[in-house]
Amino acid sequence: MYLLYARPRNLRRKDRRRLDEAFKLNRRLFTVYMLQEELSHFWSYTYERAAIKWFARWYSWAIRSRIKAVKNFARSLKAHLNGILAHCKHKISTSFLEGMNNKIKVIKRIAFGYRDFEYFFLKIRGAFL
Repeated sequence: MYLLYARPRNLRRKDRRRLDEAFKLNRRLFTVYMLQEELSHFWSYTYERAAIKWFARWYSWAIRSRIKAVKNFARSLKAHLNGILAHCKHKISTSFLEGMNNKIKVIKRIAFGYRDFEYFFLKIRGAFL
């Protein structure tokens, strides 16, 4: 499993040979691996039109793969393409939001629940000022 999760550039020569042997035994595994590797390039685009053109090419490759799970995944990506393309314009990560949510959970846990919502929201505001 490690060989499949690791990026090709991070593999040692010995591991690369083992991965190639697995691909020879299972052609579908190779197809899925290549589609996944290619999809990782999608996040580097900064121009929406170039990303759309690239995605159309990737999507046609995924649909022609004849692997049901890959086809379903590709269709799901296509359905959410507008939201995904927003990443080209706004390179925002959700890390700050995740941190805020975690801090709110900690405030709630420390207090064992607040009965007064106004006081709870004041505690949250105080934590982020």
